[in-house]
Amino acid sequence: MGHTGDGVTIAVVDTGIDVDSPEFAGRISAFSRDMFDGVDTRGVNATDDHGTNVSLVAAAARNGSGILGMAWDATIMALRADTPGSCGADNPTSSNTNCSFANSTIADAVTYAADNGAKVINLSLGGSRASLALQRAVEDAVNAGVLVVVAAGNDGRADPDGFALSLADDAAGGVLIVGSIDEDGSISSFSNRAGAGTSQFIMARGGLVCCVYEDGQIYEQNGTRYLLQGTSFAAPQVAGAAALLAQAFPNLTGAQIAQLLLETAHDAGAAGTDEQYGRGVLDVAEAFAPQGVTRLAESSEAFPLSALAGTTSPAMGDAISAASLAAVVLDKYSRAYDVNLSSSFQSAPVSQRLQGALAGHSRAVGAASGNMSVAFTIDASGDAMRQPQTGSLQLAQQDAEAARVLAGRVTMRLAPDMQVGFAFSESADGLAAQLQGQDRPAFMVARSAGGDDGVYRTTDAAIAARRQFGAWGLTARAEMGETVNNTLDPVIDVQRLQQRDRVRSFGLSLDRRFGNLSTALGLSLIDEDNSVLGARFHDGFGLQGAQTMFVDAEAGWNFARKWRLGAAMRLGQTTPQGGLLADGSRLMTQAWSFDVERAGVFAQNDRIGFRVSQPLRVNGGALNFNLPVAYDYASNSARYAVQSLSLSPNGRELMGELAWSGALWSGHASASVFFRHEPGHYAQLPADKGVGLRWSRGF
Repeated sequence: MGHTGDGVTIAVVDTGIDVDSPEFAGRISAFSRDMFDGVDTRGVNATDDHGTNVSLVAAAARNGSGILGMAWDATIMALRADTPGSCGADNPTSSNTNCSFANSTIADAVTYAADNGAKVINLSLGGSRASLALQRAVEDAVNAGVLVVVAAGNDGRADPDGFALSLADDAAGGVLIVGSIDEDGSISSFSNRAGAGTSQFIMARGGLVCCVYEDGQIYEQNGTRYLLQGTSFAAPQVAGAAALLAQAFPNLTGAQIAQLLLETAHDAGAAGTDEQYGRGVLDVAEAFAPQGVTRLAESSEAFPLSALAGTTSPAMGDAISAASLAAVVLDKYSRAYDVNLSSSFQSAPVSQRLQGALAGHSRAVGAASGNMSVAFTIDASGDAMRQPQTGSLQLAQQDAEAARVLAGRVTMRLAPDMQVGFAFSESADGLAAQLQGQDRPAFMVARSAGGDDGVYRTTDAAIAARRQFGAWGLTARAEMGETVNNTLDPVIDVQRLQQRDRVRSFGLSLDRRFGNLSTALGLSLIDEDNSVLGARFHDGFGLQGAQTMFVDAEAGWNFARKWRLGAAMRLGQTTPQGGLLADGSRLMTQAWSFDVERAGVFAQNDRIGFRVSQPLRVNGGALNFNLPVAYDYASNSARYAVQSLSLSPNGRELMGELAWSGALWSGHASASVFFRHEPGHYAQLPADKGVGLRWSRGF
């Protein structure tokens, strides 16, 4: 945790302190004093060891010897309050347990401590109900932001001492009553139980605590060390823990520290709060952890650290694994925490391209007549698919009931120089390619760079229109759909289904043939509502989507009879919008592909081709977020700085595929051999390689 109590004062109202002990060197407050006026010769130097031992448990030094206190750099304000002559060397016939403390003196000490900078007051004292004056003194100290810690008592009773209960009654949650547990975590036999003080009761180790001290050293007799026990030594552990919290989070009041320690206590005994262990056992680590719903500093938008900060998209590959996005978040107590938000991002899973090419049961149905063509892809995964198919070339009744139209396309020639097309669940790129008369090679795994937007998304509807102007063709296209987050978090999946992340795209392209060379040049605009190139960010970032502009260039050259060379290049720039973004936020992307194909290899209409490609990849730019990076408790304000989130992956996928397709056994067959280097743009992933075979036949 890195906190030691430095700068925090713990007032120990007790029998004084060993001022010469090396355990407190330089850390006994100048405000330490004997609370009895007129007893000038006594001072705070203890003649009884109770106050010293209590102070040791709270704040013994980290000096390589002796014991280590809970808050080893805290300052001790020793306020001696034992009645003169009642204990220690002042009365050699008495034992430590006979020391007496007047309520009025304790009240004066509490008031004095609160007035002179103590953040925590430890009362390892007990007895009957406190006086009204002492209760008021404690209440005033709590109202001033001080935490008061009181021992529960050592009588093994069902309730804490009346002294502790009466102080907690009217102190607005700023008093903690501390009981004792043994080494095994069970309640100490001598410790008073929570009983009537359940809501303000917490446990700490008080059974056999090391060690009795004398003259600044652990006391030994004939090689034997003597251990301490009692709720008197459980209480300063809680006081020390409170000092650690007060140093780390100076905005906390004593009452807030009390509530924090109570609600983060480790449950013990019966489930929940009970009359034995109260709220449970002190758990310092949990008390330091953020509580409740966190938010970015100076923001009202919830930003839970347990939630995903975002999910990236395929074009970003493994980028997030090396990214850093520093910020300050506040918990429900307005405590500031430095976090790396990028650590709670999730990378997009690597697509299984071969599975996508081969999986699923569908049937293609199409027809063409004159100036119109119609094509549908029909889901045939129901039981009807397995029934015998006989009769005419149409779906039987039971097939039609089981089938579902997955995608469809209609194209029409309205005039010799004008064509239009409509599609659902198909991209506008494929529709435009048909209108342009492109004869693209068919590969199972390696895609052409044209139309690769690096995003998991679906298409609802698409439209395209092409007009011929002499040798030139102009094609306009548009489509709408939604981005899909392939997250592994089921909670996020449910949220995604409830919130449609709409995406729209628009494009223009010019195409022309120059003899055996076909060319196309296009511009595309993708407009996303809530995502950035398919990546999703937590609502706390306030992003309002993004726009991506792609420039596409394609060429195909029939350089010899039955031979064709093809190439495609896509360059993109994504500009996110809104939220915490600073100027200069943009992502640069690139995809390319080269292929060679030969027709008529083994038969008149078969084809074989080879393609090498790089799928769309972020290769530059960053998202610049204006985030809180430091927090000032004095002014309750944050300092902001621009933090850049690079989404350029370390890996670079390069894909090669050798593919054949043609007629076989009265059907159509395809075969593919492929190799993917650093698949999904993940540098550490092994190569993905395989063989795919597909055969289909119409009925």
